[in-house]
Amino acid sequence: MNRNTLSLGGAVVALAVLTGAASLTGGSDSAAAPEGAVTRLPVQRSTVVCPAPSPSEFANTTYTSFTPSTPRGGAGGTGSAELVPAADKAKPLAPLKQTGKSVTYTTDKPEAPALIGTADGPLAPGWAVEQTTVVDSGPGRGLLGTSCVTPDSEFWFPGASTATGRQDYLHLVDPDDAPAVVDIELYGKDGLLKASTGDGITVPGKGSKPVLLSTLVADKVADLTVHVVVRSGRVGAAVQATDNKIGTDWLPPAAEPATSLVMPGIPADATAVHLVAYATGSDDADLTIKLATSTGLISPADHETLHVKAGMTATADLGDVTKGEAGSLVVGSSTVHSPVPVVVGLRVTRGKGDKQELAFLPATPAIDTRATVADNRDKASTLTLMAVGKDASVKVTSSPGPTGGTTVTKTVIVKAGTSLSLQPQPPSQGKGGYAVTVERLSGGLVYASRMLALPLGGVPMFTIQPLPDDRGMVEVPQAGADLAILNK
Repeated sequence: MNRNTLSLGGAVVALAVLTGAASLTGGSDSAAAPEGAVTRLPVQRSTVVCPAPSPSEFANTTYTSFTPSTPRGGAGGTGSAELVPAADKAKPLAPLKQTGKSVTYTTDKPEAPALIGTADGPLAPGWAVEQTTVVDSGPGRGLLGTSCVTPDSEFWFPGASTATGRQDYLHLVDPDDAPAVVDIELYGKDGLLKASTGDGITVPGKGSKPVLLSTLVADKVADLTVHVVVRSGRVGAAVQATDNKIGTDWLPPAAEPATSLVMPGIPADATAVHLVAYATGSDDADLTIKLATSTGLISPADHETLHVKAGMTATADLGDVTKGEAGSLVVGSSTVHSPVPVVVGLRVTRGKGDKQELAFLPATPAIDTRATVADNRDKASTLTLMAVGKDASVKVTSSPGPTGGTTVTKTVIVKAGTSLSLQPQPPSQGKGGYAVTVERLSGGLVYASRMLALPLGGVPMFTIQPLPDDRGMVEVPQAGADLAILNK
């Protein structure tokens, strides 16, 4: 009895100490919060993983690491942010030493490994790492871009394929010491495909594992939804898709299943837009499809709706749906039946003939407070913002890269139900790459993406990265020690 009482008392003291430390970190905002209230505090540690970039000997990859400046309520003290090769004790790469200015690391090694990144202290809130690869020739020719992924226990990838001419690798990276065990489920137009080796895949601790999807099933399926479920541990996941005819890019994880989803930032000159949807519930989903333009929402001709059977993948070819004006696709639920959650994504193609390139744009979560894309290039980046519900006030900040410069900010108004596309202004007096941070100031829900276009040899090479909220702030309840519990 006495031993249990002491343990409980120690837990109360430990909770009080931790709560006090959190309150100090939160600055004046947390100090003003009444007891029992919930306050928002900056995260103290962030972890991301970056998949192995490309096995091509013609590949050149740039990693860009950046943490936005936080004027109020930021974490105090000193911190670090660095990337290390998975399953290797090599020297850390791209160490970040300050907020508001990015650092880069480049490699052209075909055996370049996956990376595991950790940031703590003032460098943790909003830390973003971008991986950009240019493959200038060969079967994997193209521009591949991805934001390094926060490890989790579940991922959805609508838009993968095992068709002839496609090579899709699911890259799994375990940031922890213990191995992770993962199940991979593949869903086609007729439902779940029987995978021969998709269950119980082990990812080594502090290591990575690429899985070629076509080795899991015998079926040649043009459109698949991949569901990654982690039995134990956690992983980061991304799909590298290579098409022998139209290039290659990363397929990032889609937003969680929902009854209303947004894919912001379809390029103005898209020549083909292919929608892939999967119904995660036990009922069929009847979806509405709308395009948010600069003036409002319109229904694409002949593609106003899409029926998706429960547990199955459905598709729609939307063609050149943007008709020369960048836009965002909004998928909702028909009023005919009860809403059913779905996951959705787009495969976007630019160019024609043998001068084509593809990119993927999955549904992205709304920006609650702030989001960042670290690697931008002068006159090569296009930012798309979309507002839902109410007009939204949004601040766009361009922060300098390794060569320096002066931060530039601009505030824009995004009308409800419309898309706004703009080229971010680079930092003044700076050269080279720079980071762009989007902050929602007020108004409705805001969705965003960034397109990076680096044409090469007449091929309109490009990649699109969604901008989900950086989750740099977390809600923490105010707590205090209650010694009365010791008498219970």
